Amino acid sequence: MEQDVILEIANVTKEFPGVTALSDVSIKIRRGEIHGLCGENGAGKSTLMKILCGVYPHGSYSGSIAYKGKVLELSGSSIRQAIEEGIAIVYQELTLIPNMTVGENVFLGKEPRNGPSIDWNRLYSDTDEVLKRFKLPVDSHEVVKLLGVGQMQMTEIAKALSEKADVLILDEPTSALSEAEVDKLMEILKTLKSLGVTCIYISHKLEEFFRITDTVSVLRDGKVVSTAPTKELSLEKLVSLMVGREMKERFPKGSRKPGEVLFRVEGLRALDPNDPSREVIKGASFDLRKGEILGIAGLMGSGRTELVTTIFGEYGILTAGTISLDGKEIKIGSAREAMSHGISLVPEDRKRQGLILIQTILKNISLPNLDRFSSFMRINANAELAEALKFSKSLSIKAPSVHVAVDSLSGGNQQKVVISKWLMSEPRILILDDPTRGIDVGAKYEIYKLINQLAENGYSIIMISSELEEVLGMSDRVMVMWEGRSNGTLDIAAASQEKVMARATGIEIA
Repeated sequence: MEQDVILEIANVTKEFPGVTALSDVSIKIRRGEIHGLCGENGAGKSTLMKILCGVYPHGSYSGSIAYKGKVLELSGSSIRQAIEEGIAIVYQELTLIPNMTVGENVFLGKEPRNGPSIDWNRLYSDTDEVLKRFKLPVDSHEVVKLLGVGQMQMTEIAKALSEKADVLILDEPTSALSEAEVDKLMEILKTLKSLGVTCIYISHKLEEFFRITDTVSVLRDGKVVSTAPTKELSLEKLVSLMVGREMKERFPKGSRKPGEVLFRVEGLRALDPNDPSREVIKGASFDLRKGEILGIAGLMGSGRTELVTTIFGEYGILTAGTISLDGKEIKIGSAREAMSHGISLVPEDRKRQGLILIQTILKNISLPNLDRFSSFMRINANAELAEALKFSKSLSIKAPSVHVAVDSLSGGNQQKVVISKWLMSEPRILILDDPTRGIDVGAKYEIYKLINQLAENGYSIIMISSELEEVLGMSDRVMVMWEGRSNGTLDIAAASQEKVMARATGIEIA
């Protein structure tokens, strides 16, 4: 084994019944580097990480893994075995206990003791030492549920590093972070690198590889198709390696022609239902035309999601403003009322808010639409199946059948299920809140084509995105949110990243 290689994966193959998840995978990861790992959903990234963390034990796969010059033989009997070896992972979905402090979470299960009692002074001083050493901006005494998402991510990293990890795996670490929090994370990773920590960095946001990684390995269909220094790659090259074909454009061109104004929001103000003393929407106005894609941009915390969930009748307590459809004011107090007016919402978090993961594709698609198939307290199963099959086919949901559980699908196909169930309700206005979050580049392109097609077929679409390029690439107009209020709407021909960011930071007031 080469002296500067800390982890050598050699000819690893992992099979499940009827599926080869990894096929002859070989990757060398050097000590102190940030090694990017990318690929579409189903490419094998998660399987490989589970092998490195001992979820799939030595002997359940062929090939070998050498760590620090010795064969890595994890038994799978305990998740702590990999951690004790010095390999730690920070998962995309955080594993913190909300009601505990940062320090309690960092040392959970390994609390320093003074006899039979926990040594609280040492627990917090040891946490402070980890936070200071790795320049993590978190208070060890703060209760986790009071932290922002970015600080929770930092706490997860501190938890991993408290184990004295030599290899840190980060799985989609920026999926829920603001731009400022992403910048801070990048600084932290550079600090880790300078201290000799090796990082394996997994992300669907391909631009991040060019910001932070030294080397990138690309997986496709369970095989390594490339490992190369990042400086030798381009975004276009990385995309073509992932999807196996050249993608000349990231955002497909539509041929839609928006019509007259269909929907209008004027002067909307609303309070936080969990804290009625806090105003979350402070004056939002926009209009939406028939067959148009209206993008909503803004920084995290600007009120984008609060605005659309309030319009859908599921969040804010309205105190002022009007919502009009076809020139007539309407009242919306619940999702059911919104649906009765032809408004549907694909939520930001599909797993928590959009799907019942243990249920089938069929049941998820039909759930909000059961009144279409019911009579005399019975469900017409044949009609339900026929409609679900129609949407599954038209949206190209990749699955063996509509009777498989949704949690077995890739992120892109899960999102198509969420969109299918709301299209079945025959909306006139479809709200998409971050519709490509956590989806690989190939599946994103399919979602983009679907959104274009819906708009061309006359649907009016409101699309929120945390990715500014996505908003600019898909929208006819862009409305910008700033601190709970709308701060101008730009025609796409006049929009630019600079102009949108100026409004998103309050520099230009509408």
